[in-house]
Amino acid sequence: MPRRCAIATTTGDRRRSRRPLAGLLLLAALAGALALLGPGLLEALRTGAGPGWGSECTVETAEGRIGLDREQAQRATTAVALAARGQAPPDTSDLDDAVLQRLAEGPPGDAGPSLSCRATAAEDLPAQELTPSGLTPRAQRLLEAMTGVFGEQSLGGFAPGGVGTGHGAESTHYDGRAVDVFFRPVTEENRRQGWVLAHWLAAHAEELEVQYVIFDDRVWSVHGLRGQWQDYDAPDPDNEILRHLDHVHVDVLRGGTR
Repeated sequence: MPRRCAIATTTGDRRRSRRPLAGLLLLAALAGALALLGPGLLEALRTGAGPGWGSECTVETAEGRIGLDREQAQRATTAVALAARGQAPPDTSDLDDAVLQRLAEGPPGDAGPSLSCRATAAEDLPAQELTPSGLTPRAQRLLEAMTGVFGEQSLGGFAPGGVGTGHGAESTHYDGRAVDVFFRPVTEENRRQGWVLAHWLAAHAEELEVQYVIFDDRVWSVHGLRGQWQDYDAPDPDNEILRHLDHVHVDVLRGGTR
């Protein structure tokens, strides 16, 4: 019996000696996970992530955040755009009415973003040259897709042969990769209409190889975390054009190597 007690004591000591090591390994694993996920977790806490957080797209409604897959978000934003033009929308019977209402009317009290969509930038895209329209084929495809849903719009930021002035030094307009869609003058109603387009672009970004959407002091990026709209820092806070209050800017991926 004393011998068995001695063995049991030794085994217990060994087990206890392993506990600090296991604890250190667990802490190291947690630290590694936080290093990788920390920014996303902080963003989730900042934006009040809850229902729908794991979805490809989310819409903030009066009933709370509602998650959508990408195809649902594309149908919802297209339906709202077509209905506004008096055109027949796609079937949305499977979607919550609160989603369609918010996308059509915007947040109560003030226009602003309601839909966010994650997207992944396509890899190994070829670099493209300007076409006679002044746009690259990728940007031309985007423009044609927009026109098919929104009809004729007030456009700028490109011209036959390209543009060489009127934008910032590193502007994607000079590459023929960007289009501006104007909603003038700056009114509450025009801002809401601009957000209908901006939401549609974010929902279709992966398909149309969109890189950035800028509107109304906000910016969406295919490279951004969780597809959230971020504050846009305009070079001149007093200039409504540079703040993109009167137009939606959208550009497509460059392709090739930088």
